[in-house]
Amino acid sequence: MNPRKFALIAVAAGMLVQSGAWAEPLEISGGTTPQKDVLEPKAADILKATGVEIKVNGVGTGNGMLALAEGKVTVAAVGDTLADSIEAGHKAAKASNKDVKFPDNLVFTQIGSDELVVIVHKSNPVSSLSKAQLKDLGTGKITNWKDVGGPDLPVKLIVTKAGLIPGLVFQKAMMDGAAYVSGATEVQSPREVITWVSRTPGGFGAAADVHVKAGAGDSKVIKSPPMSRPLGLVTIGAPSGAAKKVADFLKSK
Repeated sequence: MNPRKFALIAVAAGMLVQSGAWAEPLEISGGTTPQKDVLEPKAADILKATGVEIKVNGVGTGNGMLALAEGKVTVAAVGDTLADSIEAGHKAAKASNKDVKFPDNLVFTQIGSDELVVIVHKSNPVSSLSKAQLKDLGTGKITNWKDVGGPDLPVKLIVTKAGLIPGLVFQKAMMDGAAYVSGATEVQSPREVITWVSRTPGGFGAAADVHVKAGAGDSKVIKSPPMSRPLGLVTIGAPSGAAKKVADFLKSK
């Protein structure tokens, strides 16, 4: 083949891969934090470097793990350790009335990390809370903000539903695994924690830092003990094919 024609074909092929026309597709289900913090911002770079076009379904870590176990996807995006992600998967399965067994050969590939922050309504003068205070607020031992230096206002806990990581991380890190107060408002996504706290003067909850930075609404971050968590991809067995290409690329970054 004429070298000039070969070069033109190579350039054209590269342009097609970058445009997605010849891209290898990879569907990923899981947490909205790894989706918004890592996967979607780097999707164009992933496509350019690996030829893999990712599609991310932000359904929560637990539901992503459930989809992986059921064979609906080959990769789950998760917002915590493997053990806690499996726990979130069990809770999502229970909430969906499903009896699902998670394989013993799950592999976790870390692709980043994220901080959870505590938010309250911006009108609330409280600026910091200790772990002990957060535990008492979360379990319902403290029911009025005046008991922690705030206004005479009932406390309203906003927490993510079962299978979503932020509520699970807060429960373990700040509440020593104790049960949430009866009557807490359960929301369908981590982003909704911000929405509900913004519309609830007595509200508080744990939110992903990436979501707060994207738009805090009428909420504000207060000082609290740190809550860091890994972000990762989970596969059954070592990642292979398109999943390996994406995992290797993100690990290198």
